[in-house]
Amino acid sequence: MSAPAVSAPAVEEGGARRTLPSLARLRQPLLALALPVAMGIAWHWLTVGKPYSLIPPPAEVWAAMVDLAIGGPEGDAFSGTLLTHLVASLARVFGGFSLAALAAVPLGLLIGRVPLARQILDPTLQILRPVPVTAWLPLAMILFGLGPRSAYFLVFLGAFYPILVNTIFGVRSVEPRLFEAAAMLGCRGPAQFARVVLPASLPSIVTGLRLGLGFAWVVIVVGEMTGVPTGLGAIIMEARQLSRTDIVICGMIVIGVAGFVCDRAVMLIGQRLLAWSPSHG
Repeated sequence: MSAPAVSAPAVEEGGARRTLPSLARLRQPLLALALPVAMGIAWHWLTVGKPYSLIPPPAEVWAAMVDLAIGGPEGDAFSGTLLTHLVASLARVFGGFSLAALAAVPLGLLIGRVPLARQILDPTLQILRPVPVTAWLPLAMILFGLGPRSAYFLVFLGAFYPILVNTIFGVRSVEPRLFEAAAMLGCRGPAQFARVVLPASLPSIVTGLRLGLGFAWVVIVVGEMTGVPTGLGAIIMEARQLSRTDIVICGMIVIGVAGFVCDRAVMLIGQRLLAWSPSHG
């Protein structure tokens, strides 16, 4: 007995169903690339063929990026140094960010939950918070001297306040009925920090960590103006002094990409930690 024939429309419909998920998966990256591609086209159109332009065209920046990454036949002081500078900046960013998280999260939990701590600490912290990191630069160099310690301190400052403010907000947003329910179940006093406060405020803490890490990358250039020989901020400042705008743009691009990758990593970790949350799982 012969197998039933499959009509052409049915075959086409099955193929269309397989194609649609593939197109759906491609839609987001294509949309994400649309603006950078448009900016690159505009950049090329505005700079190519203009020898006296202060901004080099994309092709020159790409050539400088390749030379910075792997070196070239006509190498200079920047050739093949990208990995060294990137690793140095990563160490300072994550070092300062880690210190900020270790300080800001417990302090935020304390300020958000204990009224006396809030009354004592919050006014002073709110006065210090608007002071820009650049204003701390001279004082950091006096306190910690030239070198990486000042850079760590400035990155710490940049990351500290976003984490602190979001942690306080998360704790203050915990519904009182959760504490009442915990007390009815025998969870009282300091035990509520681990059983109630921390889980309920975790979404805000994760948001603060993402913001803090982003600000750490924002201030890394300032942090590496403290006399450090390596780092993306260091080569940006050195290239600026040498009028190497192509290297300056390369440094900016690398900082942007590194910050994006780090943010995605923190976001994925946050999604794992918040898998229980309906709005984050």
